[in-house]
Amino acid sequence: MKLVFAGTPEVAVPALDALIASGRHEVAAVVTRPDAPAGRGRRLVASPVAQRAEEAGIEVLKPVKPRDEDFLARLREIAPDCCPVVAYGALLPKAALDIPASGWVNLHFSLLPAWRGAAPVQHAILAGDEMTGASTFQIEEGLDSGPVYGVITEHVRATDTSGDLLTRLAFAGAGLLAATMDGIEDGTLKAVPQPADGITLAPKITVENAHVDWRAPALRVDRVVRGCTPAPGAWTIFRGERLKLVNAALVPDRTDLAPGELSVGKNNVYAGTGSHAVELLWVQPQGKKPMRAADWARGVRIVPGERLGDAGAA
Repeated sequence: MKLVFAGTPEVAVPALDALIASGRHEVAAVVTRPDAPAGRGRRLVASPVAQRAEEAGIEVLKPVKPRDEDFLARLREIAPDCCPVVAYGALLPKAALDIPASGWVNLHFSLLPAWRGAAPVQHAILAGDEMTGASTFQIEEGLDSGPVYGVITEHVRATDTSGDLLTRLAFAGAGLLAATMDGIEDGTLKAVPQPADGITLAPKITVENAHVDWRAPALRVDRVVRGCTPAPGAWTIFRGERLKLVNAALVPDRTDLAPGELSVGKNNVYAGTGSHAVELLWVQPQGKKPMRAADWARGVRIVPGERLGDAGAA
């Protein structure tokens, strides 16, 4: 088939690579979000998908909005048979959905109908799911509601951050998307409607969602840290400034600390929660790079009874 691939961030690159490498289909063009400011200089930078497509000599389309008439006209000229999508980042209008004969097929990082929306992997970790996966489905005008072509499953490991899990799903899902294109082309794959039961939503995680509540049980604190890493980053307040929590571990046998209370050993930093303690492994003070929590604690000279969170010192 002639394909137009739509995607934007790094997580979409493995799927694009898989389609280019398959040799069975022609990736005639790529649709991605416009260049965006990045880095300290805030210079405009092309998306990871755009950069990969340019390296491969593939035409890149960067509509400000996918309903722009110039973009739709070019898409009609290319006349793709199907448009595979991974994390494109914009809603597709019906005028675009109607162009390819086999429609637009999305690789979504959940087992649909669970976790429809922008942040399925983060929500799976926040909810404590033990199993997740990826699905390919036919895009329609509803939110991630179209019929499903295929799925893969993936165990959620006890120490997974959303970044860890998303990386694994991106590579495993790349093979699923390529296989879905093959099945659509040879007619062996038919999309099956999603069940009406089991629908959960996964809206974008906000900075406020990533604010750690030390009164919550340790398991919840651990999930917030893992689910919000690398973005937007779990955080708390220490001496009136934000402190990002990059990595932590559960310490079930330490129950002597009040919520947010800090305890510093020679090479360990513990914080109390609503149940047992967690060990802070890596933190990032405001305006600084991530550092080992023990090094941070030595530098700030924590006093006995001092706490994380809005309560401050006991």
